[in-house]
Amino acid sequence: MAHQPSLISLQWFSILLACISLFSWTIFAVSPDAPLTLDYYKSTCPTVFEIVSKEMECEVNSDPRNAALVLRLHFHDCFVQGCDGSVLLDDTISLQGEKKASANVNSLKGFEIIDRIKNKLESECPGTVSCADILTVAARDAVILVGGPYWDVPVGRKDSKTANYDLVRENIPTANEGLLSIIAKFLYQGLSVTDMVALAGAHTIGMARCENFRARIYGDFGATDSYLRNLKSICPAAISSSGENNVTAMDNVTPNLFDNSFYHTLLRGEGLLSSDQEMYSNVFGIETKKLVRKYADDPLAFFNQFSDSMVKLSNITNSDSIVNGEVRKICRFVNT
Repeated sequence: MAHQPSLISLQWFSILLACISLFSWTIFAVSPDAPLTLDYYKSTCPTVFEIVSKEMECEVNSDPRNAALVLRLHFHDCFVQGCDGSVLLDDTISLQGEKKASANVNSLKGFEIIDRIKNKLESECPGTVSCADILTVAARDAVILVGGPYWDVPVGRKDSKTANYDLVRENIPTANEGLLSIIAKFLYQGLSVTDMVALAGAHTIGMARCENFRARIYGDFGATDSYLRNLKSICPAAISSSGENNVTAMDNVTPNLFDNSFYHTLLRGEGLLSSDQEMYSNVFGIETKKLVRKYADDPLAFFNQFSDSMVKLSNITNSDSIVNGEVRKICRFVNT
């Protein structure tokens, strides 16, 4: 019989988690002096929000999946040295970008969307709006365009002149990672367990590659026979070059609509990624399980918390970029 943790061990774990969370928030919370305001571009580029919104509307109308691509770009940007546009940088002779890191190389797309928005803004307000701000605002608009909630986006970020390839591996959660490890990565960013569960709800519009859910569907996946057969047809058990890049929706009910359907998949034991299902099924996930149930039962509570958590995420700043950053002319390259 599988070993069950004692009540004492669970209580000690809860105490430890609370202490870590308090410590993390003390060390990594965003400084109140961070120069982010809603009217940062009021005099220099008053149409910035309108331009980003219109461009994103075109992109999402052409392909609803573009919403998830931009939202994922923003998340991966903020989790590596803050929301500073470092994820957008290409490799050069003098700079190693983050795009080819293992957690990014086959996961991130949509860079050309940000390029197109940047080109529009450079025509309207040359040298004014940072790529980091563009990505942050575009992620908000992407969510709205597929039915998700609105939140205010303070702006004034600077673009970094550096990237951190190694930090991608250390900071970005992976598909088969355990619950406690993922919680630690969120706490490190100053984000709580509540933020983690709410932000995971973005997977309601996400797609996953075969290599990231193969172990799950050929393991203890609790899906219906028809759904499981479909997944196995998309992702064969044998590793092959032709199958690795096959994708399927993480929310197979309403894949192009931002709603709380994702949490219902977890209640059914059908979370496509092991890391997602852990939030409901892991024996240590006492708090995460409650939150999954809450957001499954109350879509408004999910929307409200997702909005609050996205504000916290987008306010993770790079102190070096605040002082030494720039407004890139082209998002893929540091200014020369």
